[in-house]
Amino acid sequence: MPIRPTRRKQGGIFKRQDSPYWWASVPTAGGGRSRRSTGVTVEDDPNGLKALAIRANWMASGETQATGDGASFDDLMLAYLTKVSPTKRAPERDRWSAKALYAIFSGRTLASIGAPEVRGYIASRTADGIAPGTINKEVGLMSAALNWARRELEWDTLNPWQSRRQREPSGRERWLTQEEAQCLLSEAQRRGDRTAHLVDFIVLALNTGMRPGEMLRLEWGRVDLPRCRVEFGATDQKNGKSGQVPLNEAAREALSSRASFRALHCPASPWVFCAKDGERIVNIRKAFTSCVQSAGLEDVHPHDLRRTCGSWLIQAGVPIERVSELLRHADVAITHRVYARLRPSDLADAISVLDHEGIRLSR
Repeated sequence: MPIRPTRRKQGGIFKRQDSPYWWASVPTAGGGRSRRSTGVTVEDDPNGLKALAIRANWMASGETQATGDGASFDDLMLAYLTKVSPTKRAPERDRWSAKALYAIFSGRTLASIGAPEVRGYIASRTADGIAPGTINKEVGLMSAALNWARRELEWDTLNPWQSRRQREPSGRERWLTQEEAQCLLSEAQRRGDRTAHLVDFIVLALNTGMRPGEMLRLEWGRVDLPRCRVEFGATDQKNGKSGQVPLNEAAREALSSRASFRALHCPASPWVFCAKDGERIVNIRKAFTSCVQSAGLEDVHPHDLRRTCGSWLIQAGVPIERVSELLRHADVAITHRVYARLRPSDLADAISVLDHEGIRLSR
């Protein structure tokens, strides 16, 4: 049952205990009344003036039906990508997933997309060779959007996308040797100014273990070169905590290179990785993949640079707990699962202690 509004305002808008938005009461086509979110937060509009204007526009245009009846896939995606996705740490991920979904479902009503259609979509994407992880993100987007519409817009619609997660293979273990990393970096350098940002991206990733998305969303306001660190707020990183990443000399040089580029082309840009017009570089995958191929390497993704950093640290003898701190894992168990296998000598050293303390067989 929907939660009753805690306070109704004159004009048909009200607050709800479970929502940050102003809600509006509007008449339905059948003569009743329905409630829907205006998409305007109470914090941004404390007096409800914007919310009242939105409700008035709905009434004037006849847009009064809020049950979701007749709503299309396009209606749902437009609402979710406009109101919810921008609040996420990586909104571009939703846009990539939506692009694949639009190709199949654009123009269709939500009522026409049931379990058979969802199964067919998953089967088709699998047959096209799309990775289970990618399919899961697309299915997850639809499920999250429908749940949001049911909760915030009170659409009376089913969610056939829920609990359709595909089994993903065990995590990637690819990391680069020193020789492979040098080949990749040399190829990026050989390409000159057009991939100068890629050189700095590779160096920074290998020397900090930062995630690709963290680097591409990094703003100069969080870079402290004098103190040799990058600051992270709770919304800046995956574990949802504040923290910092120390910078060694190579990482400082990469950031200094980016600072010189900014000073020359776009002094006002807040982004560390930006184009000459100051706009943020959103994706480096195409340039990175081309560079990997030209360098004669196989199966290397941008995130593998982070894993390479961790692998080199472990092989250099850095305690796994310290590596976990540097990579900002939410739990040291994650670090153990990914990197402990790279220290087989540790186990041999540990068990050798029993040569002195253990029981020996008499022969």
